[in-house]
Amino acid sequence: MRPGRLSIRSAVMAAAAALAATVFGDGEPAAATLDDVRQSGTVKIAYREDAIPFSLKNSIGEPAGLIVNLCRAVVAKMAADLSIAEIKITYVPVTAANRFDAIEKGQADLLCEATSQTLTRRKQVDFSIPTFVDGAGMMIRDDGPRSLEGLAGKKIGLLAGTTTETAVRNSLKAPEIIAVKSHQDGLGMLDRGEIVAYFADRSILLYLATQSDAPKRLRVAEQSLTLEPLCACFATGRHRFPAGGRSCLEPHLPLGRNRRDLLRTVWEELRHEPCATGALSVFRLAGLGG
Repeated sequence: MRPGRLSIRSAVMAAAAALAATVFGDGEPAAATLDDVRQSGTVKIAYREDAIPFSLKNSIGEPAGLIVNLCRAVVAKMAADLSIAEIKITYVPVTAANRFDAIEKGQADLLCEATSQTLTRRKQVDFSIPTFVDGAGMMIRDDGPRSLEGLAGKKIGLLAGTTTETAVRNSLKAPEIIAVKSHQDGLGMLDRGEIVAYFADRSILLYLATQSDAPKRLRVAEQSLTLEPLCACFATGRHRFPAGGRSCLEPHLPLGRNRRDLLRTVWEELRHEPCATGALSVFRLAGLGG
């Protein structure tokens, strides 16, 4: 089923408006956090380099993307509210495999990338409200199976340590599943015909298709296996970065026209990147691209 433009746009806008509400706010945990930020003047943001257009390393080697910029805006607004000239952001690169460990061990304060919230992960880290709505999808070659049933006895690929892996292993019993270390590895295997399908978030698949050696040969299925909220996340417990409620991030995020300007700024940054074609597909899907 093709995601509706209005529903996804509404989800992005509403989630962006309230993301900061789960990071800073009223109550003792938040107060302690703000005091820590005042003293250190630093917030550590973890990001992935391969979760385009949400989180990536751009062509000049800097972190970028929709959720990365969203977190930047939160930190900038917090600095203004605390009357601090600047809060320095330290970026911590992570992978799908070690991202939660980085938060749990205090190597980063905020995880700002394409992270799906699950009950199992909530035992390890805490989550903001959704910043985007996505779902696990399938990408095939034009000569590949046209249905999930057609995958029986075939080799398929997916990224290890993701909710997509869990969904596929729970839903599709027949295929031989190959867990890869990066989306680029999975794309390469699909291009070479070593697998008949590659599974990932549909937004990421739309981007990956443009990076193929033969992009016109690839197809991203309209159906999704799952519907998943993407969130920022942070540590739990006494030393957690955010307050636990869902109403405490809002004061620190630009609203209304400023929020739309923020989203457009992300697109303006990405449109000059090698990933622009794929990123535009995702932004148009959400009604954000120009």
